[in-house]
Amino acid sequence: MTLILTTTEKLARARSDLRLGLPVVLTGQGRAMLATAVEVITPQRLADLRKIGAGEVALTARRAETLKTAAYDGDLARIALPRDADCRWLCALADPAGDLSHPMKGPLTSLRGGDASLHRFAIALAKEAQLLPAVLMVPVENGTALARELQLSLISQAEAQDLGRLAPLTSVISARLPIAASDAGRVHIFRPDDGGVEHYAIEIGRPNRAAPVLTRLHSACFTGDVLGSLKCDCGPQLRAALAQMGAQGAGVLLYLNQEGRGIGLANKMRAYSLQDQGFDTVQANHRLGFEDDERDFRIGAEILRKMGFGAVQLLTNNPRKVDMLAANGIAVIARVPLRVGETAQNRGYLATKATKSGHLL
Repeated sequence: MTLILTTTEKLARARSDLRLGLPVVLTGQGRAMLATAVEVITPQRLADLRKIGAGEVALTARRAETLKTAAYDGDLARIALPRDADCRWLCALADPAGDLSHPMKGPLTSLRGGDASLHRFAIALAKEAQLLPAVLMVPVENGTALARELQLSLISQAEAQDLGRLAPLTSVISARLPIAASDAGRVHIFRPDDGGVEHYAIEIGRPNRAAPVLTRLHSACFTGDVLGSLKCDCGPQLRAALAQMGAQGAGVLLYLNQEGRGIGLANKMRAYSLQDQGFDTVQANHRLGFEDDERDFRIGAEILRKMGFGAVQLLTNNPRKVDMLAANGIAVIARVPLRVGETAQNRGYLATKATKSGHLL
């Protein structure tokens, strides 16, 4: 029956529910757990969850390291929820904003033994929802029955295998758009089938599909691209790439909606706040519980293929983009440096990109 939700649709609904503060039911290995994103949990919902059972907080190993607590499961830690813990305690565990003023969160009890796969599943969902990767987990006896009774999203561990896959992209529309860089501009819109954000391709001129096209994979940066932020070099890189394509008469700029290295604008601003406390961009991401870079450049390779390109001259300082395109079937004939936009305010940021993220500056 076509009205039954597919796995892709279930995961999309679960991400939406987590953002709304609703719990989702995760099942696998003969058990079930309610998962609720810590960032948006309310006192009433916490009280209701306590009536169901004792809770555990799943955190990434990155966040656990900041909290000086053991991550016995390798990539994550499971913290027992104290009986007197409230929403403020939970949020302090997840959000590093107050770490320096209130460094002691414990004593924290890290759990060991047993299966952590549902916790891992929940953290992956929270990341995809662009929430802080911290989830309150509560075991339940009959997850399927509870999901039906409370009309909650229900996802099995088998369906979790679809997390992290590249969602197929559909070309929605393209239209001519004269821009400052070139009168011969065209914007293409691509939509993923998992309900995620759309991505754009700005085509300059009429590039030869049989030749390596001058290309840039540009991750959305609201602060740099729109506001002219001096903390990064994104805005100048965007404009310089388009100008170079305009001067050559052909090129493709892929504008990928992966703000803040894939963690979303809200978390990016949290990272900026941590940078004001003295942490660099990589340290800030780790304190939030994220990796250095959560972006997926496979999206760029897929869009290029759909547009008929198989080889590029890539405008980038980031070797990871070169490697990921090549690994996904796009030949990178040349890497074209793009060194613009250094300011007094972003010199430290650029140095961190070079020393910790391998950018060739």
